[in-house]
Amino acid sequence: MDSDIQMPGPVCLIENTDTQLVVNPEALKILSAITQPVVVVAIVGLYRTGKSYLMNKLAGQKKGFSLGSTVQSHTKGIWMWCVPHPKKPNYTLVLLDTEGLGDVEKGDNQNDSWIFALAILLSSTFVYNSMGTINQQAMDQLHYVTELTDKIRAKSSPDANEVEDSAEFVSFFPDFVWTLRDFSLELEVNGESISADEYLQNSLKLKQGSSSKDNKFNLPRLCIRKFFPKKKCFIFDRPTHRKKLGQLETMHDDELEPDFVQQVADFCSYIFSNSKVKTLSGGILVNGPRLETLVLTYVDAISSGDLPCMENAVLALAQIENSAAVQKAIAHYDQQMGEKVELPTESLQELLDLHMASEKEAIEVFMKNSFKDVDHLFQKELAAQLEKRRDDFCKENMKASSDRCSALLKDIFHPLEEEIKQGVYSKPGGYRLLMQTVNEMKKKYLQEPRKGIQSEEVLQTYLRSKESVIDAILQTDQNLTEKEKEIEVQRVKAESAEAAAKMLEEMQKKNQQMMEEKEKSYQEHVKQLTEKMEQERAQLMAEQEKVLALKLKEQAMLLKEGFQNESKQLQREIENLKRSMTKPSDPCIII
Repeated sequence: MDSDIQMPGPVCLIENTDTQLVVNPEALKILSAITQPVVVVAIVGLYRTGKSYLMNKLAGQKKGFSLGSTVQSHTKGIWMWCVPHPKKPNYTLVLLDTEGLGDVEKGDNQNDSWIFALAILLSSTFVYNSMGTINQQAMDQLHYVTELTDKIRAKSSPDANEVEDSAEFVSFFPDFVWTLRDFSLELEVNGESISADEYLQNSLKLKQGSSSKDNKFNLPRLCIRKFFPKKKCFIFDRPTHRKKLGQLETMHDDELEPDFVQQVADFCSYIFSNSKVKTLSGGILVNGPRLETLVLTYVDAISSGDLPCMENAVLALAQIENSAAVQKAIAHYDQQMGEKVELPTESLQELLDLHMASEKEAIEVFMKNSFKDVDHLFQKELAAQLEKRRDDFCKENMKASSDRCSALLKDIFHPLEEEIKQGVYSKPGGYRLLMQTVNEMKKKYLQEPRKGIQSEEVLQTYLRSKESVIDAILQTDQNLTEKEKEIEVQRVKAESAEAAAKMLEEMQKKNQQMMEEKEKSYQEHVKQLTEKMEQERAQLMAEQEKVLALKLKEQAMLLKEGFQNESKQLQREIENLKRSMTKPSDPCIII
């Protein structure tokens, strides 16, 4: 966990008051400071079933999450405790403890379903805690899982192939762990010992029949089987004598039942070793700020009467992060150009090469920090900002060159201008002497380094400004004949025309360089975008293949158990998934 984030105890993340769910700003502030990827473990279950004890154990503490010692439900809403991950350095373990479901004091239990749904949406491992065995009563109490199709949306719009939205749940739902407290049965079937996982698997078997009673029996089991990618079960003996349960958090391990202590240790070890980093579609690892955005997006949706939608949440997160990615890329470009560029550059190409190298790195920064950039809007924004910065650099380069050249000319030609004012060249033979001096000074000017791209233009502009003075000295020079004067006028005109033609050619060359640079820039954007799209496509395919394998496995089990209708429904989901996997990817176009 980030070294500067220290949480001595849990804080309320989402408060449940007056049937309203309200996000706690203090908790969000803590999340916003966690830059590491987060492993999020949420626990849900009926009130007074010992959920908080297990969460305190995961936090490595005896106290923290409120246990309470009466039948009154203590945890209101969702409480959060962020601790360093005990087995994965550079990761943070985020523990979410939820208020007890079915609390009779609340009267209106509408928010129970929302608390249940939020725990699933926010976690990477979802722990369901209950007392005793997995019997029909336990399944009836888990009715919240059957309501998820009315509480969560995977996509913002329905599927065109009329496949249930819940078909997508398995692609983003957390792993499911069922913890059974005060478990007193022997784990065996037909006289043979079975594991807790096998016990869970047997408990999730469906019952043949189509009556309402059969459907009620099958629905929660089918939901657990189809929605959760991985299922695990732990059983716990009663920790101590019933009368001492209220003192559980003050009791030492040697005062508790040894089997219970070992079972808790096994549970914690499994969670620490097997709970994955919270990950969104596209392989996006969730850190503190991303979890903060998910919390806000989901609770806002519930508060406004909408359903929390995974797709919308990811897009909302993408909006925030892609905007930040543009700023990071621009900041990197500015830093690179600030370090490398010394204005004025000797040529336009020198500046464009520096820009191109910095732009390439800036695009790389954007690609690394962005995701789900719908219609490439943020990349277009980046391209526009980089183009503006390039144009600004070109203008600054021209100004820096003009300023330097003007200062040089003023410094070099100042003595000559003083001599002209003093009439040094207003005498017979003065014109040739003047031209000799001008050529020497031009030579001296041209030898000066780092004048930049405006060197010739500024020189010609200066010389044009002196044409009338030079022509006056020419016309009054008595050493020259009228014929010689006319020849000299024509020579000066030809020289001026040649300089103008050279400047026009230079301008055309600059325009050509700018056009080539724009094309290079476009191609660089397309190249990096194509690479990113290929990586995202490969990631998506890997995710879809994983989901397909889970669905095929479940379908095989349904067929083996003789449930043809359920298998056919799953077959439609499988065919729809296969169609999406073979769908050609969109072309890479940036306009």
